[in-house]
Amino acid sequence: MVVLRLQLLPQQINPYPFIAFTIISSPKSTQFPKAFNYQYGLQTHLSSSTAAGSGRKFREKILYLRDLNININKALEKNPNIRAALLSSLQSIEECISSMGLDRSAVGRILDMYPQLLTSDPYGEIYPVFEFLLNDVEIPFPDIHKSLIRCPRLLICSVENQLKPALKFLQELGFVGSNRITCQTTVLLVSNVDQTLIPKVEFLMGLGFDYEEVSNMVLRSPGLLTFSIENNFKPKLDYFLKEMNGDVKELKKFPQYFSFNLEGKIKRRHRILVEHGLTMPLSNMLRVSDGEFNARLIEMQLQRTDERRL
Repeated sequence: MVVLRLQLLPQQINPYPFIAFTIISSPKSTQFPKAFNYQYGLQTHLSSSTAAGSGRKFREKILYLRDLNININKALEKNPNIRAALLSSLQSIEECISSMGLDRSAVGRILDMYPQLLTSDPYGEIYPVFEFLLNDVEIPFPDIHKSLIRCPRLLICSVENQLKPALKFLQELGFVGSNRITCQTTVLLVSNVDQTLIPKVEFLMGLGFDYEEVSNMVLRSPGLLTFSIENNFKPKLDYFLKEMNGDVKELKKFPQYFSFNLEGKIKRRHRILVEHGLTMPLSNMLRVSDGEFNARLIEMQLQRTDERRL
């Protein structure tokens, strides 16, 4: 914070230092140059002083945001209100978020990602999210910062319109007790119930699973609720059924299948197995590292060779 101190000047000093003039004395009166418009000069000085002050304050804000590693152009484009915001109000946002245990670099990353937070109301918009996580979700205070780092979007969500309805839906789905929402799964709370969560549950039920089976699947692999139906579920399911001739019952046993990269792991490893005329359960094929997969592949080939000799 910059502290400004006013210094009183001697009374005899020229009260209008921006006006350069010569006082002409005469026995009759003291006169100023007739051509000078003093009112205009005063207004010009005040306008210049105001503009200079505004420019200085804006530069202070820019330096502050740069110190937080915030992309200035992106921030101003997404949130023009930053221009009119006081530096102290921006600093209060940083203090608010850091109060949950985040270091300055983490706060900067969050504000760079969501610059609208810089002009938000801490008491009306941010602190209610903290209270919701602490009291409703029952995330321990030491873990709050983990939730925010994993999912900064929590800070721009409405507690009443988004977070509470999502929590209610997830609890009804089975995220209670030992399966309750933790700092690892708070990302699910930012998903819209009607547009995101329900369609994904219905998609999985459309594969032939009942509600309880789907519940067990998402409890074992919560990430299922974060995947896109069009970009994840459908192409991976299509490959599993058509190319791998898989049985959907295996997906119930290993729902994590949908979390693996289709091109980088699923197709590549399946094609290797096909080339060698071998098969593996999904979990054995995908869960292991490349080294372990290759070791299992060699072991299966040796075992098949031994069987042929017998």
